[in-house]
Amino acid sequence: MSRAARAHLTASDPVLGTLIREVGPCGLKPNRAREPYEALISAVAHQQLHARAAGAMLVRLAALAATPIPDPATLLSLSETALRGCGFSGAKIAALRDIAARSLDGTVPSRRAAARMTDAVLIERLCMVRGIGRWTVEMLLIFTLGRPDVFPVDDFGVREGYRLLHGLAEQPKPRNFAVIGEAYAPYRSSAAWYLWRAAERGKTMKQAAP
Repeated sequence: MSRAARAHLTASDPVLGTLIREVGPCGLKPNRAREPYEALISAVAHQQLHARAAGAMLVRLAALAATPIPDPATLLSLSETALRGCGFSGAKIAALRDIAARSLDGTVPSRRAAARMTDAVLIERLCMVRGIGRWTVEMLLIFTLGRPDVFPVDDFGVREGYRLLHGLAEQPKPRNFAVIGEAYAPYRSSAAWYLWRAAERGKTMKQAAP
């Protein structure tokens, strides 16, 4: 995170500024080698599952296709029986196939094509894909494409971090939280990262309490 970003976030929210000083440098490290298609496949695997279980499914898929993430054409060629053997449910198989089909028709852009698209355009396009919602696209924008100004207002951890940091009785509602987050622009992705840290800190303190 640049000095300008740190100064802006601290000026916008001094309480957040204190957290930034305590936590230290922002640890956001986008996976710049990953294609959007690959990120979406991984996201579907992880939906409503523990990371270990999702990882095991992806390992079995990789073994089945003899590649870490099968390309769209290869994925579409795999039978439902084979995909169920990897652990995917019927709903997830439908989502995986739609991601593959929409990658072939260009709805899911390559990383290079995505670089020419705004966050809003990418959210609109990718939310057309079966099984993909706004939150999933926002995670892709932050952790795959490295977009600096994304504020996932529906994310429980971000809202909980804000609640704990500011000593609120309840989490802000998403619509109100979006207004609050405007003060952090154009560095809202970094703000979200620190609010996640605040939520983690709160969870750790709660577990350590007698």
